[in-house]
Amino acid sequence: MRRISRKKRSTLANRAIAASAALILGGGGLVAVNVYASAGEGPSGSSPPTRTQNAGSQLSTIDCPEAVNGLPDVPDEARGEVDRELAAMDTQITDAYQQFADRKEQIARDPGLAENAVLGPLRSKRTASLDRIGIAIGRVGERPTGLESLAGCSLRADDSRGGNGGGRGDGNGGRGNGGPGDGGQDDGQDQDQGQNQGQDGGQGQDPGGQDPGQGQDPGQGLDPGQDQGQGGNGPVAADFVDIQSVQPGVDRPRQRRGASRGTFTTDCGRNENGKFNPDNVIVAPGVSNGAHHMHDYIGNQANDAFASDDDLANGATTCRNQGDRSTYYWPVLRLQNGQDEDDVNADGGGRDQNVGEIQTPSQVTLKFVGSPVGRVTAMPRFLRIITGDAKAFTNGDANANASWSCTGFEDRQLTDKYPICPEGSQVVRTFAFQNCWDGQNTDSANHRTHVAFAQENGRCPNGFRAVPQLVQRIVYDVPPGPGFAVDSFPEQLHKPITDHGDFINVFDDRLMKKMVRCINDGRRCR
Repeated sequence: MRRISRKKRSTLANRAIAASAALILGGGGLVAVNVYASAGEGPSGSSPPTRTQNAGSQLSTIDCPEAVNGLPDVPDEARGEVDRELAAMDTQITDAYQQFADRKEQIARDPGLAENAVLGPLRSKRTASLDRIGIAIGRVGERPTGLESLAGCSLRADDSRGGNGGGRGDGNGGRGNGGPGDGGQDDGQDQDQGQNQGQDGGQGQDPGGQDPGQGQDPGQGLDPGQDQGQGGNGPVAADFVDIQSVQPGVDRPRQRRGASRGTFTTDCGRNENGKFNPDNVIVAPGVSNGAHHMHDYIGNQANDAFASDDDLANGATTCRNQGDRSTYYWPVLRLQNGQDEDDVNADGGGRDQNVGEIQTPSQVTLKFVGSPVGRVTAMPRFLRIITGDAKAFTNGDANANASWSCTGFEDRQLTDKYPICPEGSQVVRTFAFQNCWDGQNTDSANHRTHVAFAQENGRCPNGFRAVPQLVQRIVYDVPPGPGFAVDSFPEQLHKPITDHGDFINVFDDRLMKKMVRCINDGRRCR
C-alpha cells in the first residue's frame, strides 16, 4: 500500500478511548484455563511463567516463544527460507489470536475450547514450521535439535494494571549514549549535542524514579480492566500516565577526553507524501504483510518486502541531501476517534486489529551522534538496525527500547506507558539506536547480534566498534488524553513497550565520510 488518505480530524478525537469489553472474558468471573498472569520474559526467555487457574477478566492474548531466539546460528544460505518460515509463524499467531478473540465468550463457558480450537491447532502449525526450519538449516549445515520445544503457546493475561512507567530492562549492555530527551530537537532544547541518555547498564533502573502508574486514573474515569481502544484490541486506560506525575530522571553520561562530540542531522521529512506498508524487509524479506502493522516510511521510497540492496541504492529519497538514501521506518500512531483509514479492510490495518486515524508527525528529527569515550568509525552501507521489540509485551523487556514523553518534559521518559501530555504539549517518541557494530556483518540471523549498545562506561563490547548513533525523535500534535496508540501485532494489544524503529544505512560513501569527520571533529553538520 503506497498511500492512505488523510481525513479531517474529528471533534470526537477529544474523547477518551472508546469503551469496549472485547477480549475481556467473563465480566469479572473466573475462567479455569492455563493462563499466566505476569510473563516477565515468559516462555521466550529464561524465566518460567507464573501460572494461574483463575485468570478471570484479565485473560486477553496469546503468548508464544520467540522462535528466532531459540535458533542456533543460521547459515547465510538458509536465511531466506528461515525468515519466510518465521514470518509464517507470526501469521499463525495472528490467525490464532483472531480465533481466540472471536470465541472469547465460548471459551469463557468452556475453557477446554481454548486448547482444542486455538492452542492445539496453533502448536501443530508451529511444529511443522519449526521442522521446515530445521530441514532448511540441515541442508547446508548441522540440523538443530530440540526446536519442537518452541512450538507450545499459552493464553496470557493482560497484566498492565498500573505498574511501572519508567523501568528500562536492557539485556544488551545498556542503552546508547544519545537517547531520550535529545533527538536533536530544533526548539532550543538541544541537550549536550545529543549526549543526553539515561543509561542503566542493563540494571533495569527506573529513570522516572517512581512508579507513576499506581493509584491513578489516567483514562478520565475509564475502567482499566474494561475500556479498550483499537476496536477492542487495546490499549487500556492503565497503559497511560500523566507525564506531570513522573519525576525527572534522565541522566547524562560523563564525556571523557577524546569523546566524539559532534552531530550530523539529516532532514528526510515527516512522511507528508503518505508512504505506508505493513512489510518489514529486514525481518521478513519477500513476505507481504510481514509486520502485521502499518509503518511510516521516510527517506528511501523503494522500501517494501521485496526491496533488494540494489533497489534501495537506486531508490528515490525524501531526504534533502540526496546522498542519504537510507530508509527510516516505524509503526504508525493512530487516534482512537472512530475515524477509518483506507486500510480498514486491509492487511496491516483493520484485518490485523489496527484501526483509527493515522497521524502524520508534526516533526521528525534524525540526528547521528558520537561516543562519550572515543571516535566513531563509518557504518557499512546497507547496515540494518532494529531497535526495540515489536513483541515486547509477550517477549519481555530484554530488547525493549521504547521511550515516550512530552515536549517540555523530555527529562521524564516512559517505557511501558503512553504519556498524557498537558494542554500545549505534544507527544514525543524517541529511538536511540544501537551504536556499536561487530565490524563484519550488515545483518545477523536474529537481526540483532551484529550490533549492540555501548556498555555503562560508554565503551563498546569486546569485538565491537563505535559507529554514529542514530537518535530519532518523532513528535505528534494529538489531543490531550489517552486516545491514541501505535500499531502492533494483534496479540501485542498496542502496548507502548512494543514501540520500535528500523533503519537501513544507504548513505553514499562521500556523505558517510563527512558524517564521521563532523562527529569526530566536534562539529554540527547537516
